[in-house]
Amino acid sequence: MAKSRGAPAKSARRSAAAAARGATSDAKGSINLRIETGTRQLIDDAAAVLGKTRTEFMVESARRQAVDVLLDQRLFTLDPERYDAFMQALDNPPAPGPKLKALLRRVPAWRT
Repeated sequence: MAKSRGAPAKSARRSAAAAARGATSDAKGSINLRIETGTRQLIDDAAAVLGKTRTEFMVESARRQAVDVLLDQRLFTLDPERYDAFMQALDNPPAPGPKLKALLRRVPAWRT
């Protein structure tokens, strides 16, 4: 069984909190799009095949794509051997090399 490790970024926590608030709120907004006629017809045809309205189809498709994009940036899975190697590398980073040491000695641009 593969283990997974997600990067717990502040923005991810804020997004989760926003999603939780959105789930309890009935407020809705609108998105206006300008698309080519052929694209609109393609969307309408696909929605009809699934028995959905254009709006339902577009919202579900966009939401699914958004989740995929965000998970792709925050979640990765590894088999147990590679997970252990990854955790070992995080727990025991290599000693800083000369380039990193030089970088850390530089005065940041915002302080000059």
